[in-house]
Amino acid sequence: MSTVEKIDVNKVKLSFGVDADRFEEGLKYSYNKNKGSIAIPGFRKGKAPRKLIEAQYGKGVFYDDAINFVLPDAYEAAVKENDLDVVSRPEVDITSIDEKEGVAFTAEVYIKPEVKIEGYKGLACKKYDTLVSDDEVEAEIKNDLSKNARIIDITDRPVEDGDIVTIDFKGFMDGEAFEGGEASDYDLEIGSHSFIDNFEEQLVGKSIGEETDVNVTFPEEYGQKDLAGKPAKFEVKIKAIKFKELPELTDEYVSDTTDSENVADYKNDIVGRLMVKKAENAKNAKQEELLTKLIDMAEMDVPEPMIETDIDNKIREFEYNITRQGLSLEMYLEYMGQSVDTMRAAYRPMSEKQVKGRLVLEAIAAKEGFEITDDEVKAEIERIAKNYGMDAEKLSSSLAEEDRKNIVKDLQVQKAIALVCDSAVETDEA
Repeated sequence: MSTVEKIDVNKVKLSFGVDADRFEEGLKYSYNKNKGSIAIPGFRKGKAPRKLIEAQYGKGVFYDDAINFVLPDAYEAAVKENDLDVVSRPEVDITSIDEKEGVAFTAEVYIKPEVKIEGYKGLACKKYDTLVSDDEVEAEIKNDLSKNARIIDITDRPVEDGDIVTIDFKGFMDGEAFEGGEASDYDLEIGSHSFIDNFEEQLVGKSIGEETDVNVTFPEEYGQKDLAGKPAKFEVKIKAIKFKELPELTDEYVSDTTDSENVADYKNDIVGRLMVKKAENAKNAKQEELLTKLIDMAEMDVPEPMIETDIDNKIREFEYNITRQGLSLEMYLEYMGQSVDTMRAAYRPMSEKQVKGRLVLEAIAAKEGFEITDDEVKAEIERIAKNYGMDAEKLSSSLAEEDRKNIVKDLQVQKAIALVCDSAVETDEA
Protein backbone atom coordinates (compact mmCIF):
# COMPACT_ATOMS: atom_id res chain seq x y z
CA MET A 1 0.00 0.00 0.00
CA SER A 2 1.34 3.42 -0.95
CA THR A 3 0.12 7.00 -0.63
CA VAL A 4 0.79 10.29 -2.39
CA GLU A 5 0.99 13.75 -0.84
CA LYS A 6 1.29 16.94 -2.90
CA ILE A 7 4.07 19.10 -1.47
CA ASP A 8 4.58 21.70 -4.22
CA VAL A 9 3.55 22.54 -7.76
CA ASN A 10 4.11 19.33 -9.74
CA LYS A 11 6.02 17.81 -6.81
CA VAL A 12 4.72 14.98 -4.63
CA LYS A 13 5.88 12.81 -1.76
CA LEU A 14 5.33 9.11 -2.35
CA SER A 15 5.17 6.90 0.77
CA PHE A 16 5.64 3.16 0.29
CA GLY A 17 7.45 0.19 1.76
CA VAL A 18 8.30 -3.50 1.74
CA ASP A 19 7.13 -6.11 4.22
CA ALA A 20 9.34 -8.24 6.45
CA ASP A 21 9.39 -11.21 4.05
CA ARG A 22 10.58 -9.08 1.15
CA PHE A 23 13.19 -7.39 3.33
CA GLU A 24 14.41 -10.81 4.41
CA GLU A 25 14.97 -11.66 0.73
CA GLY A 26 17.09 -8.55 0.48
CA LEU A 27 19.09 -9.48 3.57
CA LYS A 28 19.80 -12.94 2.15
CA TYR A 29 20.95 -11.35 -1.09
CA SER A 30 23.20 -8.95 0.80
CA TYR A 31 24.66 -11.72 2.94
CA ASN A 32 25.53 -13.85 -0.10
CA LYS A 33 27.03 -10.82 -1.84
CA ASN A 34 29.22 -9.70 1.08
CA LYS A 35 30.07 -12.79 3.10
CA GLY A 36 33.19 -13.53 1.07
CA SER A 37 34.78 -10.23 2.10
CA ILE A 38 34.01 -10.45 5.85
CA ALA A 39 36.60 -12.00 8.19
CA ILE A 40 35.40 -13.92 11.28
CA PRO A 41 37.99 -15.70 13.47
CA GLY A 42 37.74 -19.48 13.12
CA PHE A 43 35.98 -19.36 9.72
CA ARG A 44 37.25 -19.15 6.19
CA LYS A 45 36.00 -16.12 4.28
CA GLY A 46 32.54 -16.81 2.94
CA LYS A 47 31.81 -19.61 5.42
CA ALA A 48 30.77 -17.65 8.52
CA PRO A 49 27.04 -17.91 9.35
CA ARG A 50 24.97 -14.78 8.84
CA LYS A 51 23.84 -14.63 12.50
CA LEU A 52 27.44 -14.75 13.67
CA ILE A 53 28.44 -11.92 11.31
CA GLU A 54 25.47 -9.84 12.49
CA ALA A 55 26.42 -10.49 16.12
CA GLN A 56 29.99 -9.42 15.42
CA TYR A 57 29.29 -6.33 13.26
CA GLY A 58 25.70 -5.43 14.14
CA LYS A 59 22.41 -6.19 12.38
CA GLY A 60 22.85 -3.24 10.04
CA VAL A 61 25.89 -4.77 8.36
CA PHE A 62 23.74 -6.11 5.51
CA TYR A 63 21.16 -3.32 5.37
CA ASP A 64 22.65 -1.15 2.59
CA ASP A 65 22.74 -3.81 -0.11
CA ALA A 66 19.46 -5.28 1.10
CA ILE A 67 17.74 -1.91 0.66
CA ASN A 68 19.34 -1.42 -2.76
CA PHE A 69 17.93 -4.84 -3.65
CA VAL A 70 14.31 -4.20 -2.61
CA LEU A 71 13.96 -0.47 -3.29
CA PRO A 72 13.76 -0.31 -7.13
CA ASP A 73 10.87 -2.76 -7.47
CA ALA A 74 9.02 -1.25 -4.51
CA TYR A 75 9.39 2.25 -5.92
CA GLU A 76 8.27 1.25 -9.43
CA ALA A 77 5.25 -0.57 -7.99
CA ALA A 78 4.25 2.50 -5.95
CA VAL A 79 4.60 4.79 -8.98
CA LYS A 80 2.44 2.44 -11.05
CA GLU A 81 -0.13 2.01 -8.29
CA ASN A 82 -0.63 5.76 -8.06
CA ASP A 83 -0.46 6.30 -11.82
CA LEU A 84 2.30 8.92 -11.52
CA ASP A 85 4.05 10.30 -14.59
CA VAL A 86 7.42 10.96 -12.96
CA VAL A 87 9.85 13.37 -14.65
CA SER A 88 12.73 13.45 -12.14
CA ARG A 89 14.97 11.16 -10.18
CA PRO A 90 13.46 10.32 -6.78
CA GLU A 91 14.89 11.78 -3.58
CA VAL A 92 14.48 8.74 -1.32
CA ASP A 93 14.48 8.65 2.47
CA ILE A 94 14.18 5.62 4.74
CA THR A 95 11.60 6.47 7.41
CA SER A 96 11.79 3.19 9.33
CA ILE A 97 13.58 -0.12 9.13
CA ASP A 98 12.83 -3.24 11.12
CA GLU A 99 13.39 -6.88 10.28
CA LYS A 100 9.99 -7.81 11.79
CA GLU A 101 8.03 -4.91 10.26
CA GLY A 102 9.90 -4.30 7.00
CA VAL A 103 11.13 -1.00 5.59
CA ALA A 104 9.20 2.23 4.99
CA PHE A 105 10.33 4.77 2.40
CA THR A 106 9.39 8.19 1.10
CA ALA A 107 10.36 9.51 -2.30
CA GLU A 108 9.96 13.11 -3.41
CA VAL A 109 9.53 13.38 -7.17
CA TYR A 110 8.40 15.85 -9.80
CA ILE A 111 5.53 14.78 -12.02
CA LYS A 112 4.55 15.84 -15.52
CA PRO A 113 2.70 19.16 -15.34
CA GLU A 114 -0.85 19.80 -16.40
CA VAL A 115 -1.04 21.78 -19.63
CA LYS A 116 -4.01 24.00 -20.48
CA ILE A 117 -4.32 24.82 -24.16
CA GLU A 118 -7.30 26.14 -26.13
CA GLY A 119 -7.79 27.66 -29.55
CA TYR A 120 -5.08 25.65 -31.25
CA LYS A 121 -7.04 25.20 -34.47
CA GLY A 122 -7.11 27.86 -37.14
CA LEU A 123 -3.98 29.72 -36.04
CA ALA A 124 -2.53 32.29 -38.42
CA CYS A 125 0.92 31.59 -39.79
CA LYS A 126 3.25 32.86 -42.49
CA LYS A 127 2.88 31.55 -46.01
CA TYR A 128 6.23 29.96 -46.81
CA ASP A 129 7.54 30.07 -50.36
CA THR A 130 7.97 26.69 -52.05
CA LEU A 131 8.47 27.92 -55.63
CA VAL A 132 11.80 27.09 -57.26
CA SER A 133 13.50 30.02 -59.01
CA ASP A 134 15.78 29.88 -62.04
CA ASP A 135 18.63 31.25 -59.89
CA GLU A 136 18.22 28.36 -57.44
CA VAL A 137 18.34 25.85 -60.29
CA GLU A 138 21.48 27.47 -61.72
CA ALA A 139 23.13 27.49 -58.29
CA GLU A 140 22.39 23.79 -57.87
CA ILE A 141 23.78 23.04 -61.32
CA LYS A 142 26.93 25.00 -60.51
CA ASN A 143 27.30 23.09 -57.27
CA ASP A 144 26.99 19.78 -59.13
CA LEU A 145 29.45 20.86 -61.81
CA SER A 146 32.00 22.01 -59.24
CA LYS A 147 32.26 18.43 -57.96
CA ASN A 148 33.78 17.49 -61.32
CA ALA A 149 35.69 20.72 -61.87
CA ARG A 150 39.25 20.80 -63.16
CA ILE A 151 41.71 22.72 -60.97
CA ILE A 152 43.90 25.08 -63.02
CA ASP A 153 47.00 26.87 -61.73
CA ILE A 154 46.88 30.64 -62.28
CA THR A 155 50.16 32.53 -62.71
CA ASP A 156 49.30 35.56 -64.84
CA ARG A 157 46.77 37.48 -62.77
CA PRO A 158 45.92 38.43 -59.17
CA VAL A 159 43.34 36.79 -56.94
CA GLU A 160 39.69 37.00 -58.02
CA ASP A 161 36.46 36.00 -56.35
CA GLY A 162 35.97 32.23 -56.63
CA ASP A 163 39.69 31.43 -56.76
CA ILE A 164 41.37 28.96 -54.45
CA VAL A 165 44.42 30.57 -52.88
CA THR A 166 47.19 28.79 -51.03
CA ILE A 167 48.38 30.99 -48.17
CA ASP A 168 50.56 31.15 -45.09
CA PHE A 169 49.07 33.24 -42.31
CA LYS A 170 49.76 34.26 -38.74
CA GLY A 171 47.37 36.11 -36.46
CA PHE A 172 48.20 38.83 -33.94
CA MET A 173 46.20 40.56 -31.25
CA ASP A 174 47.64 43.63 -29.56
CA GLY A 175 50.94 42.79 -31.23
CA GLU A 176 51.09 39.27 -29.78
CA ALA A 177 50.61 36.06 -31.78
CA PHE A 178 47.62 34.05 -30.49
CA GLU A 179 47.13 30.30 -30.27
CA GLY A 180 45.43 28.67 -33.25
CA GLY A 181 45.99 31.69 -35.49
CA GLU A 182 48.77 30.29 -37.68
CA ALA A 183 48.89 27.91 -40.64
CA SER A 184 51.03 27.13 -43.68
CA ASP A 185 49.98 26.05 -47.19
CA TYR A 186 46.33 26.60 -46.34
CA ASP A 187 43.86 26.38 -49.26
CA LEU A 188 41.11 28.99 -49.02
CA GLU A 189 38.28 29.46 -51.51
CA ILE A 190 37.55 33.15 -51.96
CA GLY A 191 33.83 33.78 -51.48
CA SER A 192 33.21 30.66 -49.43
CA HIS A 193 32.94 32.76 -46.23
CA SER A 194 34.72 30.02 -44.34
CA PHE A 195 36.95 32.61 -42.65
CA ILE A 196 35.81 35.32 -40.29
CA ASP A 197 34.58 38.79 -41.11
CA ASN A 198 35.90 40.13 -44.47
CA PHE A 199 39.16 38.17 -44.44
CA GLU A 200 38.67 36.65 -47.90
CA GLU A 201 37.63 39.90 -49.61
CA GLN A 202 40.91 41.55 -48.55
CA LEU A 203 42.89 38.99 -50.57
CA VAL A 204 41.18 39.88 -53.85
CA GLY A 205 43.61 41.73 -56.13
CA LYS A 206 46.74 40.30 -54.47
CA SER A 207 49.34 38.43 -56.50
CA ILE A 208 51.49 35.35 -55.98
CA GLY A 209 54.40 36.11 -53.66
CA GLU A 210 52.72 39.21 -52.26
CA GLU A 211 52.57 39.68 -48.49
CA THR A 212 49.72 41.66 -46.98
CA ASP A 213 48.09 42.49 -43.66
CA VAL A 214 44.44 41.50 -43.22
CA ASN A 215 42.52 43.28 -40.47
CA VAL A 216 39.41 41.64 -39.02
CA THR A 217 37.20 41.62 -35.93
CA PHE A 218 36.21 38.30 -34.38
CA PRO A 219 32.43 37.78 -33.93
CA GLU A 220 30.99 38.36 -30.47
CA GLU A 221 29.82 34.73 -30.37
CA TYR A 222 33.21 33.29 -31.41
CA GLY A 223 34.04 30.00 -29.67
CA GLN A 224 37.35 31.14 -28.19
CA LYS A 225 36.23 33.62 -25.54
CA ASP A 226 39.60 35.38 -25.38
CA LEU A 227 39.19 36.31 -29.07
CA ALA A 228 35.45 36.99 -29.23
CA GLY A 229 34.57 40.53 -30.32
CA LYS A 230 38.19 41.65 -30.55
CA PRO A 231 40.16 43.10 -33.51
CA ALA A 232 43.08 41.14 -34.92
CA LYS A 233 45.67 41.41 -37.68
CA PHE A 234 46.78 38.53 -39.90
CA GLU A 235 50.05 38.58 -41.80
CA VAL A 236 49.28 36.70 -45.02
CA LYS A 237 51.47 35.53 -47.88
CA ILE A 238 49.94 34.48 -51.23
CA LYS A 239 51.78 31.33 -52.37
CA ALA A 240 49.56 30.03 -55.19
CA ILE A 241 46.34 30.80 -57.05
CA LYS A 242 44.09 28.14 -58.54
CA PHE A 243 40.83 28.27 -60.39
CA LYS A 244 38.00 25.75 -60.71
CA GLU A 245 37.17 25.24 -64.38
CA LEU A 246 33.67 23.83 -64.50
CA PRO A 247 32.85 21.21 -67.15
CA GLU A 248 30.50 22.19 -69.94
CA LEU A 249 26.91 21.12 -69.33
CA THR A 250 26.14 18.84 -72.28
CA ASP A 251 23.99 15.79 -72.89
CA GLU A 252 27.13 13.66 -72.93
CA TYR A 253 28.34 15.04 -69.60
CA VAL A 254 24.92 14.53 -68.02
CA SER A 255 24.59 10.93 -69.22
CA ASP A 256 28.11 10.13 -67.97
CA THR A 257 27.81 11.69 -64.50
CA THR A 258 24.11 11.54 -63.52
CA ASP A 259 21.09 9.27 -63.79
CA SER A 260 19.56 11.57 -66.42
CA GLU A 261 19.95 11.05 -70.16
CA ASN A 262 20.14 14.66 -71.28
CA VAL A 263 20.33 18.24 -70.03
CA ALA A 264 16.57 18.79 -70.15
CA ASP A 265 15.88 15.73 -68.01
CA TYR A 266 18.71 16.69 -65.68
CA LYS A 267 17.27 20.18 -65.12
CA ASN A 268 13.82 18.72 -64.52
CA ASP A 269 15.34 16.37 -61.96
CA ILE A 270 17.01 19.29 -60.19
CA VAL A 271 13.73 21.22 -60.12
CA GLY A 272 12.04 18.18 -58.61
CA ARG A 273 14.74 17.79 -55.95
CA LEU A 274 14.58 21.47 -55.04
CA MET A 275 10.79 21.39 -54.84
CA VAL A 276 10.94 18.50 -52.38
CA LYS A 277 13.64 20.24 -50.36
CA LYS A 278 11.82 23.58 -50.26
CA ALA A 279 8.54 21.90 -49.37
CA GLU A 280 10.23 20.09 -46.48
CA ASN A 281 11.92 23.30 -45.30
CA ALA A 282 8.60 25.14 -45.51
CA LYS A 283 6.88 22.40 -43.54
CA ASN A 284 9.55 22.53 -40.81
CA ALA A 285 9.46 26.34 -40.64
CA LYS A 286 5.66 26.31 -40.40
CA GLN A 287 5.78 23.75 -37.59
CA GLU A 288 8.36 25.81 -35.69
CA GLU A 289 6.32 29.00 -36.04
CA LEU A 290 3.10 27.36 -34.90
CA LEU A 291 4.81 25.50 -32.08
CA THR A 292 6.16 28.81 -30.75
CA LYS A 293 2.62 30.21 -30.82
CA LEU A 294 1.24 27.14 -29.03
CA ILE A 295 3.85 27.47 -26.28
CA ASP A 296 2.99 31.13 -25.81
CA MET A 297 -0.73 30.29 -25.64
CA ALA A 298 -0.43 27.38 -23.21
CA GLU A 299 -0.58 27.51 -19.43
CA MET A 300 1.94 25.23 -17.75
CA ASP A 301 4.53 25.18 -15.01
CA VAL A 302 7.42 23.04 -16.26
CA PRO A 303 9.51 21.37 -13.52
CA GLU A 304 13.17 22.33 -13.76
CA PRO A 305 14.35 18.69 -13.76
CA MET A 306 12.61 18.18 -17.13
CA ILE A 307 14.75 20.91 -18.67
CA GLU A 308 17.93 19.68 -16.97
CA THR A 309 17.32 16.11 -18.11
CA ASP A 310 16.86 17.23 -21.70
CA ILE A 311 20.12 19.22 -21.51
CA ASP A 312 21.86 16.14 -20.05
CA ASN A 313 20.64 14.06 -22.99
CA LYS A 314 21.85 16.61 -25.53
CA ILE A 315 25.32 16.75 -23.98
CA ARG A 316 25.54 12.96 -23.87
CA GLU A 317 24.56 12.75 -27.53
CA PHE A 318 27.10 15.43 -28.48
CA GLU A 319 29.81 13.67 -26.48
CA TYR A 320 28.99 10.36 -28.17
CA ASN A 321 29.27 11.93 -31.63
CA ILE A 322 32.62 13.64 -31.03
CA THR A 323 34.00 10.53 -29.31
CA ARG A 324 33.37 8.63 -32.55
CA GLN A 325 35.62 11.20 -34.22
CA GLY A 326 38.41 10.55 -31.70
CA LEU A 327 37.85 13.67 -29.60
CA SER A 328 36.88 13.74 -25.93
CA LEU A 329 34.43 16.26 -24.52
CA GLU A 330 37.16 17.69 -22.30
CA MET A 331 39.46 18.23 -25.31
CA TYR A 332 36.67 19.87 -27.29
CA LEU A 333 35.72 22.25 -24.47
CA GLU A 334 39.36 23.21 -23.91
CA TYR A 335 39.91 23.88 -27.61
CA MET A 336 36.72 25.98 -27.86
CA GLY A 337 37.46 27.87 -24.65
CA GLN A 338 34.21 26.66 -23.12
CA SER A 339 33.08 24.75 -20.05
CA VAL A 340 30.27 22.31 -19.31
CA ASP A 341 28.38 25.19 -17.69
CA THR A 342 28.60 27.39 -20.79
CA MET A 343 27.58 24.41 -22.91
CA ARG A 344 24.56 23.80 -20.70
CA ALA A 345 23.61 27.48 -20.92
CA ALA A 346 23.83 27.33 -24.72
CA TYR A 347 21.54 24.29 -24.87
CA ARG A 348 18.97 25.68 -22.39
CA PRO A 349 16.79 27.77 -24.79
CA MET A 350 16.53 24.83 -27.20
CA SER A 351 15.71 22.38 -24.40
CA GLU A 352 13.09 24.69 -22.92
CA LYS A 353 11.32 25.03 -26.25
CA GLN A 354 11.48 21.32 -27.05
CA VAL A 355 10.23 20.23 -23.63
CA LYS A 356 7.39 22.77 -23.63
CA GLY A 357 6.52 21.97 -27.23
CA ARG A 358 6.32 18.27 -26.49
CA LEU A 359 4.09 18.89 -23.46
CA VAL A 360 1.72 21.10 -25.48
CA LEU A 361 1.44 18.59 -28.31
CA GLU A 362 0.84 15.74 -25.87
CA ALA A 363 -1.93 17.82 -24.29
CA ILE A 364 -3.53 18.43 -27.70
CA ALA A 365 -3.26 14.74 -28.55
CA ALA A 366 -5.01 13.88 -25.27
CA LYS A 367 -7.80 16.41 -25.91
CA GLU A 368 -8.32 15.05 -29.41
CA GLY A 369 -8.20 11.44 -28.22
CA PHE A 370 -5.96 10.26 -31.04
CA GLU A 371 -5.93 6.49 -31.43
CA ILE A 372 -2.90 4.70 -32.84
CA THR A 373 -3.45 1.42 -34.67
CA ASP A 374 -1.17 -1.62 -34.62
CA ASP A 375 -0.51 -1.03 -38.33
CA GLU A 376 0.70 2.50 -37.58
CA VAL A 377 3.03 1.22 -34.88
CA LYS A 378 4.34 -1.46 -37.25
CA ALA A 379 4.96 1.11 -39.99
CA GLU A 380 6.83 3.36 -37.55
CA ILE A 381 9.02 0.48 -36.38
CA GLU A 382 9.81 -0.33 -40.01
CA ARG A 383 10.73 3.32 -40.62
CA ILE A 384 13.03 3.40 -37.58
CA ALA A 385 14.64 0.10 -38.59
CA LYS A 386 15.29 1.38 -42.11
CA ASN A 387 16.91 4.57 -40.80
CA TYR A 388 19.30 2.55 -38.63
CA GLY A 389 19.93 -0.23 -41.12
CA MET A 390 18.25 -2.81 -38.89
CA ASP A 391 15.90 -5.71 -39.51
CA ALA A 392 12.36 -4.55 -38.65
CA GLU A 393 11.26 -7.88 -37.19
CA LYS A 394 14.33 -8.13 -34.96
CA LEU A 395 13.86 -4.56 -33.79
CA SER A 396 10.19 -5.17 -33.08
CA SER A 397 10.89 -8.30 -31.04
CA SER A 398 13.53 -6.49 -28.98
CA LEU A 399 11.25 -3.62 -27.95
CA ALA A 400 10.02 -3.55 -24.37
CA GLU A 401 6.48 -2.52 -23.47
CA GLU A 402 7.70 0.94 -22.48
CA ASP A 403 9.41 1.34 -25.87
CA ARG A 404 6.14 0.63 -27.66
CA LYS A 405 4.30 3.09 -25.44
CA ASN A 406 6.83 5.75 -26.39
CA ILE A 407 6.33 5.00 -30.09
CA VAL A 408 2.58 5.42 -29.61
CA LYS A 409 3.15 8.75 -27.85
CA ASP A 410 5.45 9.91 -30.67
CA LEU A 411 2.80 9.07 -33.26
CA GLN A 412 0.15 10.90 -31.26
CA VAL A 413 2.39 13.96 -31.09
CA GLN A 414 2.91 13.77 -34.86
CA LYS A 415 -0.86 13.75 -35.34
CA ALA A 416 -1.21 16.72 -33.02
CA ILE A 417 1.24 18.94 -34.92
CA ALA A 418 -0.29 17.78 -38.22
CA LEU A 419 -3.73 18.84 -36.95
CA VAL A 420 -2.44 22.27 -35.93
CA CYS A 421 -0.62 22.77 -39.25
CA ASP A 422 -3.47 21.52 -41.45
CA SER A 423 -5.97 23.80 -39.74
CA ALA A 424 -3.68 26.87 -39.74
CA VAL A 425 -4.54 29.85 -41.94
CA GLU A 426 -1.60 30.94 -44.08
CA THR A 427 -1.27 34.67 -44.63
CA ASP A 428 1.36 37.11 -45.82
CA GLU A 429 0.75 39.25 -42.73
CA ALA A 430 1.36 36.53 -40.09
